Parts: sequence; structure tokens; C-alpha cells
Amino acid sequence: MNGAFLVVLLLAAHSAFAWQSQSADSRTASITGKVTVANGQGGTDAFAGVTVKLTGPSPEPAPQSAVTDAEGRYEFTRLAAGRYTLETKEDGFQPSSNTVIVSASQAAVSDIVLKINSVDQQVEVQAQAAEIATQSSGVTGTVSAQQLDTLPLPTQKFTEALTLVPGVIRTREGKLSFKGQSESQGMLVVDSAENVDPVSGSFSIPIPVEAIQAMTVYNLPDSSEYGGFSGGLTTIETKPPSGDWNYKLMDFVTSFRGKSGHLSGLGNWTPRLEIGGPLVKDKINFSEEVTYEIRKMPVRGLPWPMNETKTRSITSFTELQFILSPRHLVNFSVNVFPMSLQFANINTLVPQTASADYGRNGASISVSDSYQFSSGALLNTIARYTRFDANVRGQGFADMEITPEGWGGDFFNTSSRKANQWEVLPAYQLPAESWLGSHEIRFGADVLYRSYSGSSLSHPVDLLAQNGLVAERIDFQGAGLSRASDAEVAEFIQDHWNLTSRLTLNFGARLSRQTLGRDVAFAPRAGAAYSLNGGRTVVRASVAEIYAHVPLLAADFTDNQTRVLSFFDTTGALVGQPTVLQNTYLLSGTAPVAPGTSVDPGSSPRTFSWNAEVQQEVSRKLILRTGYLDSHTVDLFVVNQMLGVAGGNGILALQNGGTSQYRQADVTAHYRPGQRLDLNMSYAWSRARGDLNTLADTSTPFATPVIRPNVYGIRPTDVPYRVVASGLVRLPWKLFFSPVADLHSGLPYSQVDVLQNYVGTPNSERFPTYFSLDARVYREMALHLPFTEHAKTRKFRLGIYSTDVTDHFNPHDVYNNVTSPLFGQFAGFQRRFDGLVLDMVP
Repeated sequence: MNGAFLVVLLLAAHSAFAWQSQSADSRTASITGKVTVANGQGGTDAFAGVTVKLTGPSPEPAPQSAVTDAEGRYEFTRLAAGRYTLETKEDGFQPSSNTVIVSASQAAVSDIVLKINSVDQQVEVQAQAAEIATQSSGVTGTVSAQQLDTLPLPTQKFTEALTLVPGVIRTREGKLSFKGQSESQGMLVVDSAENVDPVSGSFSIPIPVEAIQAMTVYNLPDSSEYGGFSGGLTTIETKPPSGDWNYKLMDFVTSFRGKSGHLSGLGNWTPRLEIGGPLVKDKINFSEEVTYEIRKMPVRGLPWPMNETKTRSITSFTELQFILSPRHLVNFSVNVFPMSLQFANINTLVPQTASADYGRNGASISVSDSYQFSSGALLNTIARYTRFDANVRGQGFADMEITPEGWGGDFFNTSSRKANQWEVLPAYQLPAESWLGSHEIRFGADVLYRSYSGSSLSHPVDLLAQNGLVAERIDFQGAGLSRASDAEVAEFIQDHWNLTSRLTLNFGARLSRQTLGRDVAFAPRAGAAYSLNGGRTVVRASVAEIYAHVPLLAADFTDNQTRVLSFFDTTGALVGQPTVLQNTYLLSGTAPVAPGTSVDPGSSPRTFSWNAEVQQEVSRKLILRTGYLDSHTVDLFVVNQMLGVAGGNGILALQNGGTSQYRQADVTAHYRPGQRLDLNMSYAWSRARGDLNTLADTSTPFATPVIRPNVYGIRPTDVPYRVVASGLVRLPWKLFFSPVADLHSGLPYSQVDVLQNYVGTPNSERFPTYFSLDARVYREMALHLPFTEHAKTRKFRLGIYSTDVTDHFNPHDVYNNVTSPLFGQFAGFQRRFDGLVLDMVP
């Protein structure tokens, strides 16, 4: 009996050991993949932040889940052989559920492409060899909705997140620069249509960050669908309304100012609400994102309480989605954005009394119609109307004074304008064609009409010497009334050609015609992406020619007020007779025109760019990208002062011979060892050269009081070296830590004399090296809401954020007048600012 029992025990032990060994050996399978979303331009974009749920075969444990990283990748490892189910569910997209069968030691791949649930009810699931995306051969940087939700953005504006991209720099005035050029020379596209100030081209139309699904910065767009800019391109895809009711409430607690240990009034209050859901189930969905802002930002270097800019604004983005059929979708959106900004341009050298107030008001209304044919072809038509009103005024009408120590008196210019823009973009994407590989061909048109009317009136500007006497006086003559319009029609065609599983080619062209500027402009583009090493390495290269819009400010240049210059000696006596500067077009390739005569500039700024990059998947945890970009722009509009050329007087010439040169080499790393850590870091070397008196630099957002002869040299946004890092860290006790670090060369500046003329080489001096560390720490806690359906549970997010944690000396002002006793001293650095995170999220 004992022997029989021993035999049975040994057999059972042997069977158990064999089963455990087999089970351990079989748990070497894995399932990996990438979740992407159709971007509407014939390709797909990585979809970060998607939760993928994995259910295994019985008797497997509870379902596992993984969240896609910034590249859209997910991974499940140490799986046993068997049948598994992958499930995803995201607002605005058709839920997916597909089966993957894996055998022992198999590394299965299941890529998921999500599409709008109302346009295509199918979710494409691919099981092919994993490859780094080869859809785009252009240099890009992407900011996801998850990053916008977690990054420490002090004012919660999408423009703050754009500076995470290596080629994007924020100027001393707070504006953005792309590829060494101002944002007015770039382009912002929201849901495929232009979204900029029609007159200046600046990114002045806000979009609530809660409405944004993804932002992409193209230093070199390889799709011919985009045009009308000479700098960088930024695209924003907004979130479609959800089929389920939900809401978010952020920053609903105000902050207060303190001085000497006492409260001194309301500081900042920026409550933000997001709400949406089905008005008619499966037929009409609705979403609303609204931000109300009261902000008082101190500027170091000025005495309290006369050291604040004061902002009051409302931004509302409303969207309705009409599901006409499973293949037919219509979206209607309205964006409203009134704002009042008091003391907008103060700094250490510009007190409140000498500053300008800025106001804007307007709305953008958009309708898009998407229809997918049974063949797979897609017809998408977008129509957008934008109204943008803006005004600038000083604090009074006293003469403006410019001294070696800064500004005095009242700001010299009062302006207002009302602008309108209409845009219609029909585009047709053919079903995939097979001929020497597969082709995704897209063609369409872009019809754009811009117009504005306004006025710009200025009062005298006095340039004072150190002894307080006037060295130069600038007077203004004329009505200062302006009006301009431009119509542009462009056609484009683009082919995304998958020649083989490893080689992708992009090529296309854009043909445009303008009533203002160049009659016919042909802009070809081409790119290639080649993967090797089993898809772990991708080599990309592209080349593009792009034509920009002619600034509307160039169309009515001669309608500006005429400047009259009077010069004085050291005793204050007038030297000679006043000099009248006639506003004149001085265009290359044309005969000189009489001063004050309006002409069609006849040319458009043109940019030629090329790039090359290598992207390497070092491991599943680390991806490196190394790239080089070269961009050259010609025919920019510049303003140039020329004395003694018109009967002893002078001219203020608008010329179209300006150039800009930008080069950049960068290395970017994305490291994600697990779900608790996600880091991005980039190093960029760049060189920006060009004409300094571009029309955008001298006219927006405020008129320049003193205009001197144009020179070619170092651009004021030249940053030779820059390191940017950001990430999301999951700490113990359910804490989330989101840091952003920025280290770069100090911005350049010029030395000037009493008359504001350059002394030495322009922009040859630099501010100290800039370093900033911003951080956000928060915890999400469950919050059960009583008296709601099924006692819904929401998350209550509580934490703090801090800008410039290290209090590093980052001055934004300098005494650059060589006659000032303070010459060479830096001032106005921004100290650390702390705030509270208090949100209610799903």
C-alpha cells in the first residue's frame, strides 16, 4: 500500500513538474503592436494614451491592460500559447475587438488603425512585421492630448507646448519662432483649414487645450496639400464629440496675490469646462470646451503694483457632429475668442504708462463634410469663415519718449482693423490602387479670400539724449486709412506610394494663383522613407518648395502715415530741414515707382527646404532620431529706410528682396522602459540668418516707433545650442510627476546709440544662458458622485505646479544703449511661480 501510494505520489509530482515546465516554457509568447488613427491626409498618425485590454484563454488570470506610448505602441509579454482578445475603446472611434492566436515562443504583431466611428464601422487589424512608421518623410514633432493634459503649462495655452519641439523658440516678446522666422511667416492649420490672423498671420486665434487631440509641427511638410507660409507649419486635430455624455472641470479654484505677507487681491483664475455627449443617440453628438481667463502676470524690474499685465478673455469651442449614415459625417464648429490685454508690452524698460493695450474679438465658423464611398474613396469638403477684429491703443496721447534707459510718455500708435477670411477646401482621396506596389492618391483645391479695413494713427516720438534734450523727433502725416484684399486659388495632388514593404515614396505638387503677388506658382515636393533591419531602422529624406501668402500689410503699404524726421544738435537746435520719408515700393525686377503710388508686389515669398534623418529603434524601450534640416527663403518683404534719395528727402521702402537661411541638426530620444516612466529629450544645433527688417517684425503685433536701415545678419531668434526634456513619471502613492526642462543659448541682442542706430555688428551680443525647469506633481483620487446614475465615479486631481523651480537668472531685458550709465546690465528676470492643480476629470 505504501509502495503504491509512493508510486502515485511520484507520478503526480512528475506530472505537475512536467506541466509547470511546459507552462513556463510556453510563456515566452508576446503580442505587440501600434495603434494609429487616420489623419485625413491619406496616412495615419500614432495614437498615444490609448488603453488596450488583453483577455487571455482560460484559466488565464484577470485581463491585462497597456497604454500606448508616444509612438502609439503597446506590448504584452510572457504569454502562454492560446487565443487572446484585444479590445480598445476611445471616444469618437469605433470600439475594436479582435482575436489573436499565438503559439509558444511566437512574437505576434497586431496593429490597429482606428477610424471615425460614423464614417467607417470597420477597424482594420493587421498582423505584419512591426515597423517604425514610414508614412511621413518630413521632419515633425508631435504633442499628444495626454501631454497637453499632464504638462506644466502655466497659462494652459497650446502655444506653450509647441516649444517642446526643437525648432520652435519663444522670443523675448513672448511670440513664437519657427525655423528662425516669426510665427507670422508660419502657418497654423486646425482641422485642415487655416487658423491665423488674416492680416498679420500670427497665431492669435486660440484653441482650448481640452479640444485638441494632437498637434504636429512640420519643419518640412511633405504633403502638397499645405501652402501659404515661409516658416514652419503647425497642424491641430481637434477631438470629435463623444457618443457618451461626460464632462471635465479644471482649475476652478482661484489664486490670490500676496505682498509682504498680506493678500493684495485676486491673482489668476482660469476655470475650464469640457462637456459633451449625444443629443440624439447615434445621430447627433455635441461637445463644448470653454475657458474663462483672468490673469495678472507680474513683470520683474518694475515697481509693484505698476508691474502687471492684465488679461481678461473667453475662449469657446463648440462642435456638433451629425451622423447621416455609417459612411457620411458632417461636423459644424464655432470658435469664439474675445480678449482684452492691458499693458501688453511692459518690461523693465517700458513702464505701464508707456505701454500699449491690445484687444481682439472675433469668431471662426467651420463646416466639414466627409463621405466614404463603398469603393473606399473619401470625399472631404471643408468651409471656414473667420472674422478677426483687433485694436491697439496707448494709455494717452502725450508724445512718446525713447531714452537711453527706456520708454516714457505714451505709446505712439493707435490702430484698429476688421478682417475677414473665407476658405473652401474640397479634397478627394482615391481608393488604394495597386501598381508596382500600392498608391494612396489625394487631390483637391484650396480657395482662399482675405480682406481687411482699418486705420493706424500715430503721434510724435522723441528720441532723447542722456542730458534730456531731444536728439531726433519723428512726426506722422496722413489719414492712415488702410484697406486690402487678396484671392488665391490653389490645386494640389499627392501620392503616397508604398513601393515595397520597406520603401515608401511621397511626391506631389501645388499650383497656386494670387490676385496679390505671384500670378502662377508651381511648388513640387518629394520624399522617401526606407526601413531596414527588420523595421528597426528608418531612413527618411525629403525636399520641398513652398510659396507663402503675400502679407495684406504689403498691399496697402503706401497708405500708411508718412514719417517726418527732425534732427537736433547737442544744444537742442534743429539741424537742417525736416526729412520726409515717402512710403514707396522698391521692388526687384521692376522700374522704380513714384513715392506714394500703390502697386501689386508681383511676387510671393518662396522657401526651398530639404532634410534627411535616421530613426533607430535601439530597443523596445528606446528610440533615437537624428536629423538635419536646411531651409532657404527668398523674396521676403522688408522695410528699409533710405535718406537723401528723393529730392533731398528720403523714402521708407518696401522691398521684396529679403532672405532667410536656417540650418538645424538635432538628436531626439524617446525612452519608455515601462508604464511608470516616459521620457523625451532632444538636442539641437541651429543657425538662423536673415534680413532684420521683415514686414512682420516691424508691424506686428505692435508698430515699431523707430525704423532704421535694413541689414542682413544674425536673426534675433538664433539659438546655436538647445536641450529640451519632458516626461511623465508615476511615483509611489499614486503620484504623477511631469517635468519640462529647457536649456539653450541666450538670445542675441544689438547695441544701439541715442538715435537707435546699430553700434557694431547687429545681434552680436547675447543674453546669459537660459535654463528653466517647470514641474507638475498631482494625484488622482476617486470621487463618488451621489444622486447620479449608477453613482458614477470620477477622478479628483489635486496637486501643485511650479515654473522655473530653480529660480535661475533668466533676464528678458537689457540696457543696450551705449550712452546709458546702466549699459550692459541685464534686468527683468522671471522668478519662480507656484500654483495649485485642482481638476475633476473622468
